[in-house]
Amino acid sequence: MMRKILLIGAGKSTSYLIDYFLAKAPMENLKLTIGDLDPQTISEKVRSHEHCEVITLDVFNQTDRKKAIEGSDIVVSMLPARFHIQVAKDCITYSKHLVTASYVSNEIRELDAEVKKKGLVFMNEIGLDPGIDHMSAMEVLDRVREQGAKMLLFESFTGGLVAPESDDNLWNYKFTWNPRNVVVAGQGGAAKFIQEGTYKYIPYHKLFRRTEFLEVEGFGKFEAYANRDSLWYREAYGLHDVLTLYRGTMRRVGFSKAWNMFVQLGMTDDTYIIENSKGMSYREFVNLFLPYSPTDSVELKLRHYLKIDQDDIMWEKLLDLDLFDGTKKIQKAQATPAQALQEILETKWSLKPEEKDMIVMYHKFGFELNGVKQQIDANMVVLGETSTHTAMAKTVGLPVAMATLQILNKKITTAGVQIPISREVYQPILKELATYGVTFNEFEVPYLGYNPDSIAG
Repeated sequence: MMRKILLIGAGKSTSYLIDYFLAKAPMENLKLTIGDLDPQTISEKVRSHEHCEVITLDVFNQTDRKKAIEGSDIVVSMLPARFHIQVAKDCITYSKHLVTASYVSNEIRELDAEVKKKGLVFMNEIGLDPGIDHMSAMEVLDRVREQGAKMLLFESFTGGLVAPESDDNLWNYKFTWNPRNVVVAGQGGAAKFIQEGTYKYIPYHKLFRRTEFLEVEGFGKFEAYANRDSLWYREAYGLHDVLTLYRGTMRRVGFSKAWNMFVQLGMTDDTYIIENSKGMSYREFVNLFLPYSPTDSVELKLRHYLKIDQDDIMWEKLLDLDLFDGTKKIQKAQATPAQALQEILETKWSLKPEEKDMIVMYHKFGFELNGVKQQIDANMVVLGETSTHTAMAKTVGLPVAMATLQILNKKITTAGVQIPISREVYQPILKELATYGVTFNEFEVPYLGYNPDSIAG
């Protein structure tokens, strides 16, 4: 009997995922059904594969969705996170396992009792970040705790960036993932974390001016700004007594300071609509956020507002985006400021077909063992191959595919709504990822920390 995998959604992050399933299909006796709203975007090579079937699937068409799920053995949902819930409920109805790369929503979490009752595995957060970050962190945490170590510090950083050979703009950045997530990053609440036993909070308007620096051998210096809520990881990783707990997003040095200009201007706001956005020039868009002046130019007003000089690199970065061009027009009607800014940035920051992206992940583990404070740093760098077979698609798609096969092969059997923090999950997947070049370099460094009894910090 063919074992049937249903993949719902075939977006940017699924190239390696699909390749993995089809490469394994003859040996593992797999039949892959890809359900997508626009199947014509799927390559002919995939559509014509003997172990693959491509169907048109609208996830909101209840009849078609239920039929597709009922006819499968396991479901992989690569839909936007908010659409997983209906798929998840159908998986319970028809007793099917489910795998997603998305954060566990409260709605999905509430299904845990039903999922366990049916003996199903609902594996979530099994992509890159979340995903590889969970697995690689838990592998080290479990290892040092088994030796009797007391954890003092855990910091984790991830960045989806442009590969060095394709890095050709002043921002040292291009979109390698959903551009909208980049434009609205950090909104919706203060960043929360712990440093040396003290709770810290960074409101959105200050987020991009509080960064820390990281060095990755062979790739140079990076900066990181705080993610929204680091405190959740105390429970997930068993770090209840840790003194420092911080998660952040990595960028090249200088990006955050420059991005902060958009935040201070109000261009990243997604809460209201610009009524006459369609056909508005980039120059007019910039002028929306500046005071009226009968004499001063848009350029002069902006430099005065942001207190930047004409010879400042920040000014050069703004010019690099053609922000003061009076001929280039915004195409989106009824756009929010964030949507208009995204459109402008996509014209400059999209990867060209021959360009490559890069994923960088960096963990810090501080602990006390036998009375001695120690620290292990671990980092991972993955380079993309093309603009379709990206490092992002590789690091998101491969763990999803591997987990799916592990569940089908009854290697992962613990029932319930879960994330990949148990040995049953992370050991085989990290081992297999290494064969695809997704590996971490570990090195011991001095534990610097701070004096927890001091009032400093």
